[in-house]
Amino acid sequence: MAAIEMKNIVKQYGDGFPAVNDVSIDVADGEFMILVGPSGCGKSTLLRMIVGLEDITSGDMIIGGDRVNEKAPRDRNLAMVFQNYALYPHLTVYENIAFPLRLSKQHSDEEIDTKVREASRLLELDEHLDRKPGNLSGGQRQRVAMGRAIVRDAQAFLFDEPLSNLDAKLRGQMRTEISRLQRRLGITTVYVTHDQTEAMTLGDRVAVLKRGILQQLATPRELYDQPNNLFVAGFIGSPPMNFLPATVQGDQLELPFGKVTIPAEKASKVQGKDLVIAGIRPEYFDDAAVVDSARLAQGATFRATVDVTEWLGNEAYAYIPFEAPADVREQLSALEKELEMEAMHPQLVVNLDAASRIREGEEADIFVDARKMHLFDPSSQENLTVGL
Repeated sequence: MAAIEMKNIVKQYGDGFPAVNDVSIDVADGEFMILVGPSGCGKSTLLRMIVGLEDITSGDMIIGGDRVNEKAPRDRNLAMVFQNYALYPHLTVYENIAFPLRLSKQHSDEEIDTKVREASRLLELDEHLDRKPGNLSGGQRQRVAMGRAIVRDAQAFLFDEPLSNLDAKLRGQMRTEISRLQRRLGITTVYVTHDQTEAMTLGDRVAVLKRGILQQLATPRELYDQPNNLFVAGFIGSPPMNFLPATVQGDQLELPFGKVTIPAEKASKVQGKDLVIAGIRPEYFDDAAVVDSARLAQGATFRATVDVTEWLGNEAYAYIPFEAPADVREQLSALEKELEMEAMHPQLVVNLDAASRIREGEEADIFVDARKMHLFDPSSQENLTVGL
């Protein structure tokens, strides 16, 4: 195992476009680090620079204390698992797992057999060792690819969107398997994904990238509760955070649905600003009719007409359209494009308790917990209330 240090890493292509722009990330020995972001953000390029498949324009890549910028991939002792599995279709599962050991010509047949069977037992592949990859399910093939990485005794695992080809149910199962395996082996792992659910459930820490620039590096909980800017706030969370135009009036915000009083420490951060963007997650709204009096006293209520409802059994969602000023609408439209979201009419998403009886087309009293509200500067997109 080894720590991985990325110091001011830059990758520029021939046209001068910086695919990765001055990124610095330290991955501790044994840590599970996630690189996440939309398509084209530079996460896969950064992973390929770690393993040596892409040249580094400037900066230092240090693995296990050694600078490896000029080292070939085979000399870095890293194991990579790809999105497309990269298995040899004419070889059995046993031989696919054994392949890197045979290629190195440094192990006896007995050593190879021991390592292959240990990996097979760990990944529950014993009954498939004599089968060919074409006769396996997607999840089984992904486990074979992981077995091939395990037997190498590498310094670190590198995963490049390994679950993208699997269906939703199998992705959930494989997430659990990868997490359990990494904890058991305790090996340094860097995992690239565009799926924020994978990022939130797998990583010790998560690095959010946008257009080659590191936006925030933090634990999943910190990213969710204390996003640095509009981009991180919109990318992390499903459904995503609601963004509402808000006019500041002392310790009150004028929202599209009415006035909300905010805590004094938040109000002090936005004094002097005429307009801010208020960000609040769907779960901090609810049907006021099912909220107890103690909680009601800690927030505010407003009346609005519900456009659409979705009932999911244990919870429900209500969608409430609103109008936004042209400048805020332009900001939110640009953010949707960056997050690869479909453009839509501005709307509030409310997470309702399953006991709620709100139906579409009805007027309802909606509760909002203003203590959980983030306030963003429309021009810089920075979160003005980080840490509050």
